Amino acid sequence: QVQLVESGGGLVQPGGSLRLSCVASVSIFSIYAMEWYRQAPGKQRELVAVVTSRGSPDYVDSVKGRFTISRDNAKNTLYLQMNNLRPEDTAVYYCYGGVTYSDYVAGRGYWGQGTQVTVSS
Repeated sequence: QVQLVESGGGLVQPGGSLRLSCVASVSIFSIYAMEWYRQAPGKQRELVAVVTSRGSPDYVDSVKGRFTISRDNAKNTLYLQMNNLRPEDTAVYYCYGGVTYSDYVAGRGYWGQGTQVTVSS
């Protein structure tokens, strides 16, 4: 069982920045893929960014150039640096981890509880 705990959300003005953190209960060095999702009110959950143990990070088009996903294996932590935030970025952000490649592609990963990000003036 893997536990993921997000933090770092909050209220920020348009154009501002936040850094989300996701701390894992196990070494993330052993986790194949880690992702950030978000879900806005009335909308489906959306994949925002992904980083695997052997590939380059990838992002949904709407956040490219503004968000950066990274993993610190020494701290067992996944990060999402969000710059130039827009009101449409407002959502609950979730961390997701797929321990093995087969678990990842089958959707048998672990979710965090989410952290609220609100972008508003």
